[in-house]
Amino acid sequence: MGFKRIYTKISNITKATCTLKAEGARFGELAKVNGMPAQVISVMGEDVTLQVFSGTEGISSHSDVIFTGSPPILKVSDLLAGRFLNGYGEPIDGGPELRGETRAIKGNAVNPVKRSKPSTLLATGIAGIDLNNTLVTGQKIPFFADPDQPYNQVLAEVAMRAEADKIILGGMGLSNDDYLFFKNTFSKAGVLNKIVCFINTSENPPLERLLIPDMACTAAEYFANDQKQKVLVLLTDMTLYADALAIVANKMDQIPSKDSMPGSLYSDLASIYEKSVQFAHGGSITIIAVTTLNEGDITHAIPDNTGYITEGQLFLKQDADIGKVIIDPFRSLSRLKQNVIGKKTREDHPQVMNALVRLYADAMDAKTKKENGFDLNEYDKRCLAFAKDYSRKLLAVDVNIPIDQMLDTGWQLLQTYFKKFEVGIKENIMDHYWDDEKTVNA
Repeated sequence: MGFKRIYTKISNITKATCTLKAEGARFGELAKVNGMPAQVISVMGEDVTLQVFSGTEGISSHSDVIFTGSPPILKVSDLLAGRFLNGYGEPIDGGPELRGETRAIKGNAVNPVKRSKPSTLLATGIAGIDLNNTLVTGQKIPFFADPDQPYNQVLAEVAMRAEADKIILGGMGLSNDDYLFFKNTFSKAGVLNKIVCFINTSENPPLERLLIPDMACTAAEYFANDQKQKVLVLLTDMTLYADALAIVANKMDQIPSKDSMPGSLYSDLASIYEKSVQFAHGGSITIIAVTTLNEGDITHAIPDNTGYITEGQLFLKQDADIGKVIIDPFRSLSRLKQNVIGKKTREDHPQVMNALVRLYADAMDAKTKKENGFDLNEYDKRCLAFAKDYSRKLLAVDVNIPIDQMLDTGWQLLQTYFKKFEVGIKENIMDHYWDDEKTVNA
């Protein structure tokens, strides 16, 4: 065992941090302050500041500070699969201690020469994603959702149905109910053999949330790079992660930026999202992260910065007409879907997708006319009927079908509610897929 550096003179204490003079301390190094886990977050010569994850209550100026000499680590091996761990990489599932290669978390982003263009389809089974906002391996994309929306249930569905070799879940500030929901859902579905979970609950110290994304990404890098597997990382909730960053910044008397967030928010988020990668050797890391919105405010610093870093967004929306949550086809966007739709999916995919969304927009115009007291024509009425069916059969988050079935459903909707000339699809595609005998309004 190496020599431990122990100090007993703390010069400054805030609610989340403490400062002392120490030699040889390194940024990111773990320590124990009065027996409580802490991490070095600032080194200015011999002045070292540590964030104490559980807060500084009970710490005095003469408390013991013991530096471990290493940053947070995770032991990686195939034995990670099926495990539930905390922010320190320690088991919380009653299973044995982890064994494997020791790796420091929060490593550098992947060298660009090892990256390939993301061009492999990542099907989730959720029609509102796969049809309109198709994902590719190596992509980074957030779910924007109001706090009362079932985003954790949607993530669980993605975890169970996504065509990935490994799923890494990073849960931050989860309620015990949400934690048990994930655990029971994965167990009953029989998918624990491909899932690794890092969990911070609302009962755990908020600052421990800062370790969760890096733990998840370190596990993902092992499976994607070392094992050349297709890995999907699911993070929830990045708003609570950013709030923990703000706690530390405020207690260090840093001047806050927009919406009381630290000025480093962009780089803090980017250091996580940029771990997404399509490796040249075939392995990949795809990141889907939930960002909850405050009263739907998309201009808040957290979603605002997130939007600059990521490659699109997925919006959850409550559809009052069908009483279900849907993937909003207007506000959602996958900027990389053009790499796979019509290439790795059926040739009619882009045409069907565009036709359905355009006609759904016509339905929203008709709905506005109706709400404002204007008379609806026959086309408006067909559009409104189509919109309900489209939401129920393709946009609702509980629709889980293969992509080819999504496209077949799309054709059925088009043929049920519209005439051939109204759908705006290229003639060569129409000749192949349009069945005049099934067209109600021929």
